[in-house]
Amino acid sequence: MDMLFIKGKYKSALEALIEMKNQDVTFSKDTYVLAFAICYKLNSPESFKICTTLGEEALIKGDVLSRRASCFAVALALKQNQVAKAMSFFSQIMKPESITCMNLNIIIHIHSNMLETLIEILKDAAEGNLSNFVKKQEFSEEVLAAVREKVKDIPNLRARFEEIYEKLHVSGRVTTLTLDAMLCHTPRDRTSHLVLLNKRTASRRTSQPLSQSLLAE
Repeated sequence: MDMLFIKGKYKSALEALIEMKNQDVTFSKDTYVLAFAICYKLNSPESFKICTTLGEEALIKGDVLSRRASCFAVALALKQNQVAKAMSFFSQIMKPESITCMNLNIIIHIHSNMLETLIEILKDAAEGNLSNFVKKQEFSEEVLAAVREKVKDIPNLRARFEEIYEKLHVSGRVTTLTLDAMLCHTPRDRTSHLVLLNKRTASRRTSQPLSQSLLAE
């Protein structure tokens, strides 16, 4: 599954993922990252449904999703205009101080029309008032462009934003990296999950296969 992802064969990777679930293969933290990354790359209602279901199953099982896995889930939810779900996934991130989390949080505020709070977050960053746990407070030029587009018809907010943007830029806190680039480093899964597909263990399922239960309308 990991090699399929690396080669950009996301649909085939999703099929491998579904097969793994149908064979009751236990998901590690890395597997969840890879699974959510696949769903994010496909960016469809179907993949969003699978991502959401996997997330809910992880909670039921007591599996703790890594920050990276949750970031993929948040980003996919935003792409699918499921803002409430994006906020739910984001709230589950134990330490949302990473650069990726910061940028996702800005997008959440844009989609939620929480513009005053958004401007305050950027203002705090420009003035160095954010959490000390954030090693480098950087915002994607792409994300800031989305902010500019959102506030362009609100003169007061537009003026405040442009002033803040200039401070961020001068202080080197604006990066050309896109949000997708921040998210999509090659997963560091050191074992091939495809090998696990060859293990024909007896199924302990009591419900219909994942391919049917997740993809059914």
